[in-house]
Amino acid sequence: MSMPFYVSPEQLTKDRAEFAQKGIARGRSMVATTYDNGVLLVAENPSASLNKISEIYDRIAFAGVGKYNEFDRLREAGIRWADGTGYTYSREDVDARALANYYAQYLGAMFAEGPKPLEIEILVAQLGNELRPTKLYHLAYEGTITDEERFAVLGGDADTIKQRFADTDTGASDLRGALHHAVAALSGPDRSIPATDLEVAVLEDRGSRRTFVRLTDEVVGELLNN
Repeated sequence: MSMPFYVSPEQLTKDRAEFAQKGIARGRSMVATTYDNGVLLVAENPSASLNKISEIYDRIAFAGVGKYNEFDRLREAGIRWADGTGYTYSREDVDARALANYYAQYLGAMFAEGPKPLEIEILVAQLGNELRPTKLYHLAYEGTITDEERFAVLGGDADTIKQRFADTDTGASDLRGALHHAVAALSGPDRSIPATDLEVAVLEDRGSRRTFVRLTDEVVGELLNN
C-alpha cells in the first residue's frame, strides 16, 4: 500500500493562494470610489451581457473580478440572503457589513477546505443614509475583508492602478470628475479605454427607494468627453 503524498500546511496554503492569484490576474480590473453624491463603480468590461457590477439590495451594490461564473454565483447568493433577511426582519437590517461577513465565511471555507479556492475578488458597496455610513468592503479570495476608506481597486493589476489613483486623488469630486479619475487609473498613460469597453454604475439618491443606476455607453461617453 502506497503512502499518501505529504504537503505541509504552509506549502498547501501558498499553492492555493498562488492558484487563486493567477486566475484573478487573467481578468480585467475595476475601481470603486466615492464622490459627492454617492458611489461610482467602474470596470473594464467589453461584454454587453456578462456584468461585473450589479445591484444586491436598495442601497447595496456588488462587483466582482476573476472567473465570472464563480463571482456570479456569489452575487445570486447575496441577493437571496438580502431578500431573506429583509423579509424575516426588516429592510433596515440588510447592511453591507453583514453581507460582507456572509461572503467572507464562504470564501474562507472554500479556500481552506474546498476542492480549489475561488479565483475571484469581490466588492460590496453601500450608499450611506441617516442610519449607516457609505462603505466599501473589499473581499479577497481567501475571505479577508478590507474596509476601504475612499476607493477600492480589484483585479490582477490592482497595486499599479491603486497607486495611479492615489497619486492623483484630491478628495471627493462630482460624478464627472470621479469617472475621469477612475478611468485614467484603469487605463494608465499608455492607452485609452473607449466608453463601449467600460461598465459603469452608481449608487446615488434619486428620490426613490432604489439607488442603483447602470450608466449607458452614451452617458459614459458624454461624461468622459466633457
